[in-house]
Amino acid sequence: MLFASGEAVEASRLARALGLDEETTVKILRVMADDYRRENRGIQIAEFDGSFQMRTNKLYFDDVARLTQAPAKKTLTPVQLETLAIIAYKQPVTKAEIEEIRGVNADHAVNKLMEYGLAEERGRLDAPGRPIQFGTSGEFLKYFDIESLGRLPEVPEDLKETE
Repeated sequence: MLFASGEAVEASRLARALGLDEETTVKILRVMADDYRRENRGIQIAEFDGSFQMRTNKLYFDDVARLTQAPAKKTLTPVQLETLAIIAYKQPVTKAEIEEIRGVNADHAVNKLMEYGLAEERGRLDAPGRPIQFGTSGEFLKYFDIESLGRLPEVPEDLKETE
């Protein structure tokens, strides 16, 4: 349960989930924590303020940090990049608007961008069917190392829409 939660869990919640009293639950967790510490396992059980959490052994922190600080970047296809550019410059924008600009269905590209956390729902358009409006996320800014949307490159005049 501690592993699955990923966060600190109150002993009382663990006890209820296990069908045990809190005192027994705490004793079990402390024995487990001592065993993990004594055996110098990669995962340790930490106790603080009535809660318990599984976390990386401090001895291996630097190794884990190197792994997590260099996450594998999702490779975007040209279709996904084009769709993301439309979202970034036109946000909030609906799938229908993206499809009108691209001239093809945008379902898969938008879904992948949502899955990657680069695009997100921004509300619904006040129109028939109340279509979802999309915009970029904070992850988008991190992915492209941009401080803010105001720092996006200007669209060249020859690529701007004529109205």
